[in-house]
Amino acid sequence: MVGFFVMILASTLQIAFTYDGIFPALGSFKQMTEMTDFWASLKRTILFVVVGTPLQLGAGLLLALLVWKPFRGRGIVRSAFILPVAITAVVTATILHTLTSDFGHINELLLGGYSWFPQLISTPIDFRGSEIAALGISLLGKTWRDMPISMLIILAGLESIGDDQYEAAETLGAGSLQKFKYITLPLLIPAISTVLTLRSIECWKEFIFPFFLAPSFPLLSTLIDYAYHTLYSPGVACAIALVLVILIIATMGILNWVLKKLRIALIKI
Repeated sequence: MVGFFVMILASTLQIAFTYDGIFPALGSFKQMTEMTDFWASLKRTILFVVVGTPLQLGAGLLLALLVWKPFRGRGIVRSAFILPVAITAVVTATILHTLTSDFGHINELLLGGYSWFPQLISTPIDFRGSEIAALGISLLGKTWRDMPISMLIILAGLESIGDDQYEAAETLGAGSLQKFKYITLPLLIPAISTVLTLRSIECWKEFIFPFFLAPSFPLLSTLIDYAYHTLYSPGVACAIALVLVILIIATMGILNWVLKKLRIALIKI
Protein backbone atom coordinates (compact mmCIF):
# COMPACT_ATOMS: atom_id res chain seq x y z
CA MET A 1 0.00 0.00 0.00
CA VAL A 2 2.82 2.40 0.87
CA GLY A 3 4.54 1.53 -2.40
CA PHE A 4 1.43 2.26 -4.45
CA PHE A 5 0.86 5.50 -2.53
CA VAL A 6 4.41 6.67 -3.27
CA MET A 7 3.99 5.80 -6.97
CA ILE A 8 0.69 7.68 -7.23
CA LEU A 9 2.05 10.68 -5.32
CA ALA A 10 5.16 10.84 -7.51
CA SER A 11 3.02 10.68 -10.65
CA THR A 12 0.67 13.37 -9.30
CA LEU A 13 3.61 15.66 -8.51
CA GLN A 14 5.08 15.16 -11.96
CA ILE A 15 1.80 15.93 -13.76
CA ALA A 16 0.99 18.91 -11.51
CA PHE A 17 4.37 20.55 -12.03
CA THR A 18 4.53 19.90 -15.78
CA TYR A 19 3.11 22.67 -17.96
CA ASP A 20 3.46 22.91 -21.75
CA GLY A 21 6.09 20.18 -21.59
CA ILE A 22 8.22 22.10 -19.08
CA PHE A 23 9.14 20.59 -15.70
CA PRO A 24 9.13 22.04 -13.11
CA ALA A 25 6.55 24.72 -13.86
CA LEU A 26 3.70 26.33 -11.91
CA GLY A 27 1.36 26.90 -14.83
CA SER A 28 -1.16 24.32 -13.63
CA PHE A 29 -1.37 25.95 -10.19
CA LYS A 30 -1.84 29.38 -11.78
CA GLN A 31 -4.58 27.96 -13.95
CA MET A 32 -6.13 26.35 -10.86
CA THR A 33 -6.29 29.62 -8.90
CA GLU A 34 -7.85 31.37 -11.89
CA MET A 35 -10.73 28.89 -12.02
CA THR A 36 -14.01 30.55 -11.04
CA ASP A 37 -15.05 27.55 -8.92
CA PHE A 38 -11.78 26.89 -7.08
CA TRP A 39 -12.04 29.37 -4.21
CA ALA A 40 -15.76 28.73 -3.75
CA SER A 41 -15.08 24.97 -3.72
CA LEU A 42 -12.32 25.45 -1.16
CA LYS A 43 -14.66 27.36 1.16
CA ARG A 44 -17.40 24.75 0.76
CA THR A 45 -14.97 21.92 1.47
CA ILE A 46 -13.65 23.60 4.62
CA LEU A 47 -17.22 24.13 5.83
CA PHE A 48 -18.08 20.52 4.95
CA VAL A 49 -15.18 19.30 7.10
CA VAL A 50 -15.75 21.74 9.98
CA VAL A 51 -19.43 20.79 10.25
CA GLY A 52 -19.25 17.15 9.18
CA THR A 53 -16.40 15.91 11.37
CA PRO A 54 -17.87 16.85 14.79
CA LEU A 55 -21.32 15.84 13.54
CA GLN A 56 -20.11 12.32 12.79
CA LEU A 57 -18.23 12.21 16.10
CA GLY A 58 -21.33 13.31 18.00
CA ALA A 59 -23.56 10.79 16.23
CA GLY A 60 -21.09 7.98 16.89
CA LEU A 61 -20.69 8.95 20.55
CA LEU A 62 -24.46 9.10 21.07
CA LEU A 63 -25.04 5.68 19.49
CA ALA A 64 -22.13 4.15 21.42
CA LEU A 65 -23.50 5.45 24.73
CA LEU A 66 -26.95 4.06 23.89
CA VAL A 67 -25.67 0.50 23.38
CA TRP A 68 -22.80 0.57 25.89
CA LYS A 69 -24.59 -0.87 28.92
CA PRO A 70 -26.28 -4.31 28.70
CA PHE A 71 -30.02 -4.40 28.08
CA ARG A 72 -32.48 -6.82 26.54
CA GLY A 73 -32.15 -6.83 22.76
CA ARG A 74 -28.83 -4.95 22.70
CA GLY A 75 -27.44 -7.23 19.99
CA ILE A 76 -30.38 -6.48 17.69
CA VAL A 77 -30.07 -2.73 18.29
CA ARG A 78 -26.33 -2.82 17.60
CA SER A 79 -26.95 -4.69 14.35
CA ALA A 80 -29.55 -2.09 13.33
CA PHE A 81 -27.11 0.73 14.04
CA ILE A 82 -24.44 -0.95 11.88
CA LEU A 83 -26.82 -1.41 8.94
CA PRO A 84 -26.05 1.93 7.17
CA VAL A 85 -22.42 1.02 6.55
CA ALA A 86 -23.55 -2.19 4.84
CA ILE A 87 -25.31 -0.12 2.17
CA THR A 88 -22.96 1.28 -0.47
CA ALA A 89 -22.59 5.05 -0.67
CA VAL A 90 -23.90 5.09 -4.26
CA VAL A 91 -27.14 3.40 -3.17
CA THR A 92 -27.57 5.78 -0.23
CA ALA A 93 -26.90 8.80 -2.46
CA THR A 94 -29.38 7.48 -5.06
CA ILE A 95 -32.07 7.04 -2.41
CA LEU A 96 -31.54 10.60 -1.15
CA HIS A 97 -31.56 11.87 -4.74
CA THR A 98 -34.90 10.17 -5.32
CA LEU A 99 -36.37 11.46 -2.07
CA THR A 100 -35.33 15.08 -2.69
CA SER A 101 -35.95 15.42 -6.44
CA ASP A 102 -38.52 17.96 -7.68
CA PHE A 103 -41.25 15.32 -7.70
CA GLY A 104 -39.71 13.00 -5.13
CA HIS A 105 -41.34 11.67 -2.00
CA ILE A 106 -40.50 14.66 0.20
CA ASN A 107 -41.97 17.19 -2.23
CA GLU A 108 -44.92 14.89 -2.83
CA LEU A 109 -45.53 14.80 0.93
CA LEU A 110 -45.25 18.58 1.36
CA LEU A 111 -47.45 19.23 -1.68
CA GLY A 112 -50.27 17.25 -0.08
CA GLY A 113 -49.93 14.20 -2.25
CA TYR A 114 -50.74 11.95 0.69
CA SER A 115 -54.19 12.18 2.24
CA TRP A 116 -52.90 11.71 5.78
CA PHE A 117 -50.54 14.73 5.61
CA PRO A 118 -51.61 18.38 5.11
CA GLN A 119 -50.36 20.43 2.16
CA LEU A 120 -47.61 22.80 3.28
CA ILE A 121 -46.24 24.16 -0.02
CA SER A 122 -47.71 25.02 -3.43
CA THR A 123 -44.60 24.51 -5.58
CA PRO A 124 -41.87 21.84 -5.30
CA ILE A 125 -38.73 22.73 -3.37
CA ASP A 126 -35.60 22.78 -5.53
CA PHE A 127 -33.24 21.02 -3.14
CA ARG A 128 -30.54 20.77 -5.79
CA GLY A 129 -30.75 24.51 -6.57
CA SER A 130 -29.97 25.64 -3.02
CA GLU A 131 -26.35 25.46 -1.88
CA ILE A 132 -27.29 25.04 1.77
CA ALA A 133 -29.93 22.40 1.05
CA ALA A 134 -27.83 20.44 -1.46
CA LEU A 135 -24.70 20.34 0.71
CA GLY A 136 -26.79 19.78 3.85
CA ILE A 137 -28.42 16.70 2.32
CA SER A 138 -24.97 15.50 1.17
CA LEU A 139 -23.67 15.92 4.70
CA LEU A 140 -26.72 14.14 6.12
CA GLY A 141 -26.14 11.17 3.83
CA LYS A 142 -22.43 11.09 4.65
CA THR A 143 -23.11 11.20 8.41
CA TRP A 144 -25.84 8.56 8.28
CA ARG A 145 -23.73 6.11 6.29
CA ASP A 146 -20.47 6.51 8.25
CA MET A 147 -21.74 6.90 11.81
CA PRO A 148 -21.55 3.11 12.51
CA ILE A 149 -17.76 3.27 12.06
CA SER A 150 -17.51 6.09 14.60
CA MET A 151 -19.84 4.21 16.93
CA LEU A 152 -17.78 1.00 16.84
CA ILE A 153 -14.49 2.83 17.53
CA ILE A 154 -15.94 4.77 20.46
CA LEU A 155 -17.76 1.69 21.75
CA ALA A 156 -14.45 -0.19 21.82
CA GLY A 157 -12.98 2.69 23.83
CA LEU A 158 -15.89 2.65 26.27
CA GLU A 159 -15.68 -1.09 26.82
CA SER A 160 -11.96 -0.84 27.57
CA ILE A 161 -12.70 1.30 30.64
CA GLY A 162 -12.83 -0.86 33.76
CA ASP A 163 -15.86 -0.80 36.05
CA ASP A 164 -13.60 -0.46 39.08
CA GLN A 165 -12.84 3.16 38.20
CA TYR A 166 -16.52 4.06 38.17
CA GLU A 167 -17.11 2.15 41.41
CA ALA A 168 -14.26 4.03 43.08
CA ALA A 169 -15.69 7.33 41.86
CA GLU A 170 -19.13 6.43 43.23
CA THR A 171 -17.67 5.72 46.67
CA LEU A 172 -16.28 9.26 46.61
CA GLY A 173 -19.72 10.67 45.81
CA ALA A 174 -19.20 11.38 42.10
CA GLY A 175 -22.33 11.82 39.99
CA SER A 176 -22.93 10.76 36.39
CA LEU A 177 -21.69 14.05 34.94
CA GLN A 178 -18.53 14.00 37.05
CA LYS A 179 -17.77 10.39 36.09
CA PHE A 180 -18.18 11.26 32.42
CA LYS A 181 -15.99 14.36 32.73
CA TYR A 182 -13.18 12.92 34.84
CA ILE A 183 -13.15 9.24 33.79
CA THR A 184 -14.96 8.54 30.52
CA LEU A 185 -13.90 11.56 28.50
CA PRO A 186 -10.15 11.48 29.30
CA LEU A 187 -9.93 7.74 28.66
CA LEU A 188 -11.89 8.14 25.40
CA ILE A 189 -9.42 10.63 23.93
CA PRO A 190 -7.53 7.94 21.94
CA ALA A 191 -10.81 6.66 20.43
CA ILE A 192 -12.03 10.21 19.80
CA SER A 193 -8.69 11.04 18.18
CA THR A 194 -9.06 8.06 15.84
CA VAL A 195 -12.61 9.02 14.92
CA LEU A 196 -11.71 12.66 14.27
CA THR A 197 -8.71 11.67 12.16
CA LEU A 198 -10.59 9.16 10.02
CA ARG A 199 -13.76 11.21 9.68
CA SER A 200 -11.94 14.45 8.82
CA ILE A 201 -9.98 12.68 6.08
CA GLU A 202 -13.21 11.20 4.73
CA CYS A 203 -14.91 14.61 4.77
CA TRP A 204 -11.99 16.27 2.96
CA LYS A 205 -12.07 13.73 0.14
CA GLU A 206 -15.79 12.97 0.04
CA PHE A 207 -16.92 12.61 -3.56
CA ILE A 208 -20.02 10.47 -4.02
CA PHE A 209 -22.61 12.42 -2.00
CA PRO A 210 -21.75 15.92 -3.28
CA PHE A 211 -21.33 14.53 -6.81
CA PHE A 212 -24.85 13.05 -6.80
CA LEU A 213 -26.67 15.56 -4.59
CA ALA A 214 -24.86 18.88 -5.08
CA PRO A 215 -23.49 18.88 -8.65
CA SER A 216 -23.90 22.66 -9.00
CA PHE A 217 -21.87 23.35 -5.84
CA PRO A 218 -18.62 21.38 -6.20
CA LEU A 219 -16.22 20.52 -3.41
CA LEU A 220 -12.51 20.10 -4.10
CA SER A 221 -12.96 16.37 -4.68
CA THR A 222 -15.65 16.87 -7.32
CA LEU A 223 -13.71 19.77 -8.82
CA ILE A 224 -10.84 17.34 -9.51
CA ASP A 225 -13.23 15.21 -11.57
CA TYR A 226 -14.50 18.32 -13.39
CA ALA A 227 -10.98 19.52 -14.21
CA TYR A 228 -9.92 16.10 -15.50
CA HIS A 229 -13.00 14.92 -17.41
CA THR A 230 -14.65 18.19 -18.49
CA LEU A 231 -11.74 20.62 -18.87
CA TYR A 232 -9.38 17.83 -20.02
CA SER A 233 -6.65 19.29 -17.80
CA PRO A 234 -4.79 16.58 -15.85
CA GLY A 235 -2.30 19.17 -14.59
CA VAL A 236 -5.00 21.27 -12.93
CA ALA A 237 -6.69 18.14 -11.55
CA CYS A 238 -3.41 17.00 -9.97
CA ALA A 239 -2.74 20.50 -8.62
CA ILE A 240 -6.12 20.47 -6.84
CA ALA A 241 -5.39 16.97 -5.55
CA LEU A 242 -2.09 18.18 -4.06
CA VAL A 243 -3.89 21.07 -2.35
CA LEU A 244 -6.29 18.53 -0.89
CA VAL A 245 -3.41 16.37 0.38
CA ILE A 246 -1.76 19.39 2.02
CA LEU A 247 -5.03 20.35 3.72
CA ILE A 248 -5.47 16.80 5.04
CA ILE A 249 -1.92 16.72 6.46
CA ALA A 250 -2.39 20.15 8.06
CA THR A 251 -5.68 19.01 9.61
CA MET A 252 -4.02 15.92 11.08
CA GLY A 253 -1.32 18.07 12.68
CA ILE A 254 -3.85 20.50 14.18
CA LEU A 255 -6.07 17.69 15.50
CA ASN A 256 -3.17 15.86 17.11
CA TRP A 257 -1.97 19.05 18.81
CA VAL A 258 -5.44 20.01 20.09
CA LEU A 259 -6.26 16.51 21.36
CA LYS A 260 -2.90 16.21 23.11
CA LYS A 261 -3.49 19.51 24.91
CA LEU A 262 -7.06 18.45 25.76
CA ARG A 263 -5.97 15.15 27.26
CA ILE A 264 -3.26 16.84 29.36
CA ALA A 265 -5.79 19.38 30.62
CA LEU A 266 -8.35 16.72 31.52
CA ILE A 267 -5.83 14.54 33.33
CA LYS A 268 -4.57 17.52 35.32
CA ILE A 269 -8.09 18.15 36.54
